[in-house]
Amino acid sequence: MNQQNQFSIVTKEYLDAFHCILDNMIQGMTEAELSDSISHNFIVQMIPHHQAAIEMSENLLKYTTNIPLQEIALQIVKEQTASIENMKEIESCCSDMENGAEEVCQYQERMGQIMETMFTAMRNAPAVNDINCNFIWEMIPHHKGAVEMSELTLRYPICPELIPVLQAIITSQKRGIMQMQRLMQRMSCGSGRRRTGLFW
Repeated sequence: MNQQNQFSIVTKEYLDAFHCILDNMIQGMTEAELSDSISHNFIVQMIPHHQAAIEMSENLLKYTTNIPLQEIALQIVKEQTASIENMKEIESCCSDMENGAEEVCQYQERMGQIMETMFTAMRNAPAVNDINCNFIWEMIPHHKGAVEMSELTLRYPICPELIPVLQAIITSQKRGIMQMQRLMQRMSCGSGRRRTGLFW
């Protein structure tokens, strides 16, 4: 965040809430109780990730008057609420499918790298006196993290019930990234990305 910017009261409130949501997400994902089941581990780490997207979108909806961005935020709330419900429904049966210790170690090592890259990008997202741009800069790396986590999980033996959940996450969040990138091109958000060296 560029501390040199002079933020409005609304922007300060928005950013304070975002950083609180981000801190809770990081805590939820890094302190999730893991097991010898890759299926279980994905679910317990993705649920706080999805919950953060819902809360980030609700935070934006308190303030924004940008109609396309309102539609994107409402779409995120709807899709990720449904995804959380789906994962909770299958969590018990999926947790019964265990993987080998070496496989789980390899998986969690790569998962940790993906998560840390996402956490860093979200912490360092540009912040300007425009919550619409801020939201896009924050949400794109969040979506990218979900896509990479899901694609990684599909490479391992997992419970069959989880596969369509992962495929839906990849499809919906790749679509969301494209929508936000197109919208960003129509808004005056590009300078923040160039200034910070963020690339997507």
